[in-house]
Amino acid sequence: MASVQPTTKHTAVAEVNAPSSTSFDYDVAIVGGGIVGATLAAALKDTNLRVVVIEAQPRSVAVAKGQAYAIHLSSSRIYQGIGVWEAIAPQVEYFSQVHLSDGNCPSVVKFKPRDLGTPVLGYVAEHRVLLKELLQFLETCEHVDWCCPAQVTTTHYHPHGVEVQLAPSSAGVEAAHRHEVESLPQTLNVRMLVAADGSRSQVRQQAGITTQGWDYWQSCLVATIAPEKFHNHIAYERFWPSGPFAILPIANRQCRIVWTAPHAQAQALLELEEDQFLDLLQQRYGSQMGKLSLVGHRFLFPAKWMHSTQYTGHRLALVGDAAHTCHPVGGQGLNLGIRDAAALAQVLHVAHQAGQDIGSVQVLRQYQRWRRRQNWLALGFTDILNRVFSNRWFLVVQGRRLGLRILQWIAPLRILALRFMAGLSGRLPNLAQPK
Repeated sequence: MASVQPTTKHTAVAEVNAPSSTSFDYDVAIVGGGIVGATLAAALKDTNLRVVVIEAQPRSVAVAKGQAYAIHLSSSRIYQGIGVWEAIAPQVEYFSQVHLSDGNCPSVVKFKPRDLGTPVLGYVAEHRVLLKELLQFLETCEHVDWCCPAQVTTTHYHPHGVEVQLAPSSAGVEAAHRHEVESLPQTLNVRMLVAADGSRSQVRQQAGITTQGWDYWQSCLVATIAPEKFHNHIAYERFWPSGPFAILPIANRQCRIVWTAPHAQAQALLELEEDQFLDLLQQRYGSQMGKLSLVGHRFLFPAKWMHSTQYTGHRLALVGDAAHTCHPVGGQGLNLGIRDAAALAQVLHVAHQAGQDIGSVQVLRQYQRWRRRQNWLALGFTDILNRVFSNRWFLVVQGRRLGLRILQWIAPLRILALRFMAGLSGRLPNLAQPK
C-alpha cells in the first residue's frame, strides 16, 4: 500500500469552521484501500455507518502486487463472517500440516489439524486474490464509497469531526460505489478517520503519534518455486543461524519461499544467476519435493519491527501496518491487521447502536485496550523467535532444541503454541468466532 503524501501540516483540535454534528459527508473515512483498509470497510457493511475509502493508488496497480500471505484460521473466519470467503476460498491453497525445525536437527515439530480440531491449519493467499475479491464485495455495499486515486493533503481535527482535504493522485479518480465521481471533492467532513496507510503512515505522523522499533540486520528474499513433486499441503518453517526459511504451498502446485538472511547475503542471493540460486536453494530447501524450478522474479524487502505508542487519538484510529509491523517469521503481520479491522468494526458498531459518538476518545480507547496488548504479545513473539533461532550460541542452540522436543512430546503445549500462532488465543472479534 502506498503511503499518503502530505503537502501541508496537521491542525490540532479547533473550533474554527468546525463541522456541525449534522453536516458530515461520511461517518468513517478510511485512508488506505489495501487489504486491511478494505477489510474494515467490508466489516462495517451492516452498521449503517457511511464509509469512504481514500486510496492513493489506482485499483489496478494496488491489486497487481505480487505478495502472498499466510492466512490464519482467525482471518478466514473473519472473511466468512463478512461474507467474502466463498469468493476467496477457491483461489487459495490450504495447508494441513506445519513442520517446524531447527537447521539440520532431526527433531521436527509437526502441527496437525487434530491439534485444533479443524480440517486445515490455514491458507496461503495471493495479494491480488484477496484485494480483488474485497473490492468486488465492496461494490455491493450500499454505504461504502471509494475515492481513488486520491491523496490526503490536510487533516483538521475538530471537537465533533475531522475535515479532510484531498488532492487528486496521478491517475485521476475512479468510479465510486453506484455512482461516478465526476470531480474529486476538495474537502470531506467526517466523524472519524482511520489510518490504514501503511508503516510510513502520513496520517499517523500528522497526528503526532510516535512509534518504537528498529530495523533488523536481515532482509527477506521472496520467490515462487515449482517443485517436481507435490507439496502435499505442508508448510515448513526452518530456522537457520542466518534467519528463518519458510516454504508455503500456493495454488497451481507451486510454493512460495521466504528466505531470511543478513542484508549482504540476501542481496547476493538476489543477484545470483538462476542456476546458481537454484543450487543453493536446493540445499536449503531439501529433497522432499524433488527438483526445483524458479517461477517469475525474486524480490527483497528488509525486516523491520515497529509499534505505535498509541492506536488512537482524537477522532483517529490506526489499523494494520499503520499501527505495527513485525518480522515475517510466523506469518503474523497481515493477520494482526485483519483482526484490527474486525475489532475496530465491532467497537464502532456497538457504539453506534448505543447512540454513542463513534469518534470519541472513550469509544476509541476500547479498541486500543483490546488490540494494542494482543498485538504487542504477537510482535514480541516474532522478535524473540527470530533472535533465539538466528544465532549460533551453544547454550541457546541447546535450549531451543530442547524446547522443540518438549513441543513434540507435550501435546497441550503444542496445542497452546499452535492456537497462538493461528490467531485463536485471547479475545477474538465476533466475526472470528467459529461458525
